[in-house]
Amino acid sequence: MLFADGADKTGQTQPLPFFDTDGAEDLWDYLAAYEEDTGGRAISVPHNGNLSNGLMFTREKTDGTPMDAEYAAKRIRWEPMHEMTQIKGDEETHPLLSPEDEFADFESWDVANISGTVAKIPEMLQYEYARSAMKVGLEIEREIGVNPYRFGMYGTTDAHTAIPTTREDNYFGKYQHTEPSPNRHNIDVIPADDPALRILTAQESAAGLTAVWARENTRDEVFSALTRKEAYATTGSRIRVRVFGGWDFEEADLGAADFTTTGYSRGVPMGGDLRNAPADAAPRFMVQALRDPDGANLDRVQIVKGWIDGNGETFEGVYDIAVSDGREIGEDGRARTPVGSTVDITTATYTNSIGAAALSGFLQDPDFNRAENAFYYVRVLEIPTPRWTTHDAAFFGVPLPDTVPVDVQDRAYTSPIWYSTSN
Repeated sequence: MLFADGADKTGQTQPLPFFDTDGAEDLWDYLAAYEEDTGGRAISVPHNGNLSNGLMFTREKTDGTPMDAEYAAKRIRWEPMHEMTQIKGDEETHPLLSPEDEFADFESWDVANISGTVAKIPEMLQYEYARSAMKVGLEIEREIGVNPYRFGMYGTTDAHTAIPTTREDNYFGKYQHTEPSPNRHNIDVIPADDPALRILTAQESAAGLTAVWARENTRDEVFSALTRKEAYATTGSRIRVRVFGGWDFEEADLGAADFTTTGYSRGVPMGGDLRNAPADAAPRFMVQALRDPDGANLDRVQIVKGWIDGNGETFEGVYDIAVSDGREIGEDGRARTPVGSTVDITTATYTNSIGAAALSGFLQDPDFNRAENAFYYVRVLEIPTPRWTTHDAAFFGVPLPDTVPVDVQDRAYTSPIWYSTSN
């Protein structure tokens, strides 16, 4: 996908033409020429890589040669955002990559490539999912000095129906032949000679949305928000979430009337870089989240961290920073008690008698080492709601498909805040 603000040197709108390329570097050179010739701005944002069989976030150039600093710098310049979630599954992480994360197994398409011709093997996964890709980026940065995977996060529908619906209770399918019908859950999306590599309509996600924090609702400001990565992805709900990272925030700042002023003046927003770590200090994060006004309450707010140590080994951690319903966060930084569920499968309904309409949380990184590069992003989870296939079963009076869960916990992922020792 190509995004452009469309303004040329005369101020007239110039749509970016379709461009077919044999390699990413050709595309990036084309975009550079477009900006030079027109005075416009452009970026390229790839689809999620969960069907790439390890090709999306490789350690090499597209021609197979070792990645160098010039290539890495070009990639992050022209591909500053990455599609975290869409109709063909979610790409935050995978249970085999994040075995300690009980929320890792969400809308996964993980059996084959996009044509259903080559089975996936576990070794491919780390080069397909966003969290592991950002860890790979830390490893590459250690080797060549530039991180090609320092991207922000966004979501899309990737639907081909001209019906931009993203809610579980209003899902119209990806293509015309998967619009609502009693049997649509059992149609091939990715046919395969090997039945184990097939993907059925039931496995389609209700898709995603992109949210941006822009100063004005204009094309220029929205584009600017994307390029500075002050944007986030949701899996279809209109969750609102804001995060700031800094060195001297206090928990009391969460409830201040000037929350955003404090955040910008003393820290950085999502997509930003934390610089110049004071001695004996650790990053501090403050987060506010609000549910979709027409949707489900919130279960919890988390900060996900990835980092690389002095030996070049990468790690990850998940910290619950706010949970609903009076549950407690333990000394390990986790609330181990599930929020529960109000989902009625037979009627495909739920109630907001659990969860919270709004949550806010504060974290001072308990594991910070100023010599270790790291990233931090926020994940906000809703309470369980009926999946679109459960709505179909209730509406058409057909059995539930056994290939997918009956409910989902829709969520939001913010673009990361980065800490680098070189800043």
